Amino acid sequence: MNQNAKSLVIRKHSATLHGHRTSFTLEGPFWQELKQIAEHRDIPLARLIAEIDDAREADTNLSSALRVHVLMWVKQQLAER
Repeated sequence: MNQNAKSLVIRKHSATLHGHRTSFTLEGPFWQELKQIAEHRDIPLARLIAEIDDAREADTNLSSALRVHVLMWVKQQLAER
């Protein structure tokens, strides 16, 4: 498997949100970008994930909400350039 294919492998991650353990799956590029967003905002990654979780629609799963958040963040950064 080449390096690009490896980065697209979906990996399971877990976090504690509001005192409860939860898990989600993300491809490597989304996970890396999510960590960079938290770093850019100078907040812990768990806090960013909790914010996204709190803002998502009830019928949207956390993994999808995280991917959409990353996409919207990247689009906003590009628009600001």
